[in-house]
Amino acid sequence: MKKVITLFAFIVLSILNLNAQREIDSLTYENTQDINFFKKIKNRTLVKKYRTINDNVIRIGDTVVLGNPTNQEINSDTYTASYGKEASGGFSNTRSTTKKTYEFIKMGRPAGLGSIITFVDGDAQVMASNSLKNTQVIVNEIKAYHRGSKKKPLYLVMVLGEINGRAFGFNKYLSVLDTELAIESGEILLKNRKMTREEAILKLKEAKELMEIGMITKEDFEKLKKELRPIIMKKQ
Repeated sequence: MKKVITLFAFIVLSILNLNAQREIDSLTYENTQDINFFKKIKNRTLVKKYRTINDNVIRIGDTVVLGNPTNQEINSDTYTASYGKEASGGFSNTRSTTKKTYEFIKMGRPAGLGSIITFVDGDAQVMASNSLKNTQVIVNEIKAYHRGSKKKPLYLVMVLGEINGRAFGFNKYLSVLDTELAIESGEILLKNRKMTREEAILKLKEAKELMEIGMITKEDFEKLKKELRPIIMKKQ
């Protein structure tokens, strides 16, 4: 009975939250860190277009790819066995298995029915597994949430669906729990992604080494240096 009441309360709260939903056309990473901006934004505000810290743009309807999972789950199973008619006891052994899972991508919607049931049952949320690596998905929703109270910065949660409309196993959707961290870690790959400052510096260092051993000309190096300068000199 207690679980039924708790489930009902969660459903009511979810409906109330949906009714309080807001929508904005565009949001930038700088907006999410600016208290004069984010204090006016309510949780679950729908964002049509988001510009990341590295000036990459994500829109509802865009196609993205699931990259490499960055987390590992270790499962341990203990089993007992005995042999022979005279055996009064047995022996036990523990076997551990490791599987890769996504750290920022979970199965189901952020506050879908599956998530509510999981919470009521006291279970941990189910993260997406390595089997989904390289899957192309559609961005169905982008929503902004505060990292606590309204005086805290925002983070973006994306809801992803399969391009062909099929389900990811039991769940029809995936949730990206923190868009910036998922992109930074490589769990979400963007098409036409812009080079980061760190990547630009590394590429320039490699080009300098190639120039020093005569693999590229000084002119080619200077041309690349000019192209990468705006990225490297960008304010952090």
